[in-house]
Amino acid sequence: MNKKLISFIMAFMLVFTLCSCDNQGGEEDDENGLKVDCRGEYSKALSGTVLNVYNWGEYISDGEDDAIDVNAEFEKLTGIKVNYTTYESNETMYSQIKSGGVSYDIIIPSDYMIERMINEDMLRKIDTDSLSNYDLIEKKYKGLYFDKNEEYSVPYNVGMVGIIYNKKQIGEPEKSWKALWDPKYKDMSLNFNNPRDAFMTAQMILGQDLNTTDKKDWDAASELLKKQKSVLQSYVMDEIYGKMETGEASIAPYYAGDFLVMKDENPDLEFYYPNEGTNIFIDSMCIPKNVKNYDAAMMYINFMLEPDVSLANAEYIGYASPNKAVVSNPEYCYFEDEILYPEEPPENIQYYHDLDTETRMYYENLWIDIKLY
Repeated sequence: MNKKLISFIMAFMLVFTLCSCDNQGGEEDDENGLKVDCRGEYSKALSGTVLNVYNWGEYISDGEDDAIDVNAEFEKLTGIKVNYTTYESNETMYSQIKSGGVSYDIIIPSDYMIERMINEDMLRKIDTDSLSNYDLIEKKYKGLYFDKNEEYSVPYNVGMVGIIYNKKQIGEPEKSWKALWDPKYKDMSLNFNNPRDAFMTAQMILGQDLNTTDKKDWDAASELLKKQKSVLQSYVMDEIYGKMETGEASIAPYYAGDFLVMKDENPDLEFYYPNEGTNIFIDSMCIPKNVKNYDAAMMYINFMLEPDVSLANAEYIGYASPNKAVVSNPEYCYFEDEILYPEEPPENIQYYHDLDTETRMYYENLWIDIKLY
């Protein structure tokens, strides 16, 4: 065999060598400069590919405080360049994908939005059998109503909505959604700047099914949200961090995991699940129908399920993890945390479902009226 052919074969094998790393816990880099211990196998066959990832803000470990920079580690491991952008709500993400003007390879919607996107043929099927880390997902988070056959989504995080408050500023509020309407907190109360979550805060007070299709129910919730505006400081999404951490606002509804992040910045913050019940949600990794780099997307999903990566994300984000390797790890900083993993969850927990077009348009128009009221 001539030397040129031998050199070619060696180079070919090098490119397709499966990559792994030896370091545990991300404390030191291995000889390849990696901070994760890879359970799965990865290649550099797609080196140079650009992977477009569209995710929620503040929703991935980014290397802060010497934590794992997940996207950087994936790039080092595979040679794939991650082009990472963020959104504030499911509706914003949906509009971007629906417009067709942009193309993403990975998105991370919530359950009801996944159901909607499946119904509208906006997602590509995921071959979970080819994901070596899929077995790490807890069974209770597989095959749920929005993806019964486990064809379009891979669970990323789990959470519930509750109320964050500043105990130093307002003491102990009533353990109810009604606290957001209390005149005592005038100009210090916040609410969600997206219709589904904002309506939920009123629907729970009214004892409604969060997935009602009765227009009278939505009308009643709309009127209640209008009444709240007399005490409301503003509607927020990611802006809540600055407002609650600095004391600019005193009470707000938000996702439990984000409370834990905020409390690190402001120890005066506390949290409760309202007595009336709350929304539970699962955010999952999906691949849009117009994906350009399916194989790279699959490699990214599998990497996100790696125990070290899932642990880093769970600790950075503060949400409950669907990954068995995280939940069973006693070194996990939120191991058996009562907020994320309550022994006695609220009695009335409801998922959002994709609603019919008429109902959705009805409450979205009501939301516009509320904002203008």
